[in-house]
Amino acid sequence: MPPVQMTLRTLLHDFLALLYPEDCRACAGELAMGEEVICSHCRIKLPYTDFHTAPFDNALHPVFWGRVPVQAAGAYLKFQEKGRVQRLLHQLKYRGQEEVGEVLGRWYGALMQNQPDYKGIEVVVPVPLHKSKLKQRGYNQVAAFSRELATALSVPVAEDALQKNRNSLTQTKKDRQARWEAMQQLYSIYNKESIQGKHVLLVDDVITTGATLEACASLLLQNGASAVSIAAIAYTL
Repeated sequence: MPPVQMTLRTLLHDFLALLYPEDCRACAGELAMGEEVICSHCRIKLPYTDFHTAPFDNALHPVFWGRVPVQAAGAYLKFQEKGRVQRLLHQLKYRGQEEVGEVLGRWYGALMQNQPDYKGIEVVVPVPLHKSKLKQRGYNQVAAFSRELATALSVPVAEDALQKNRNSLTQTKKDRQARWEAMQQLYSIYNKESIQGKHVLLVDDVITTGATLEACASLLLQNGASAVSIAAIAYTL
């Protein structure tokens, strides 16, 4: 965006903030002038990881060992129950606050673009929602985060590369093999051309067991992606 447009956008945002003060999506406190979505105090206190500095040697990468060949693996934040990250994700997924994903993606993208290990990324692919869930929510909670990462890395985003065939059922009572088989049936390739021969950055909101990303990464590789790396908003350690 040209500097003049950025200045006008900032002035408009600050003017509206004076008339209609916004709350921090992490702590619900009032945002100060110049703050956007997350207050400065919460931004400092967020539980960041340093995974982007060592995407081949961190606590997340071994999750996929022996399951699917993943290049770099990173997550911006550590998920903590009843903490700021959980509140942010709740706002993002259930309160229509898509700007939470946008801001977090912008911040994480600024870190990733300075790391040589991400220079080979050629396209960003968000994990999809089923069309009924997308219609209900109005947006994919991973999409804005993905778009900001793509902008930072100067690559396209392919939101239609994957599709979800049906809504997920609970996987908690299934063993690993049963979860894997169920996940394989949930997703399929929709736009193969967008990923063929390319190093894909596959993006999700929260990584828990890694089953969703494992299934999606396997599909991408089976359909011609040259490599898959992973990024997420948060990771449950």
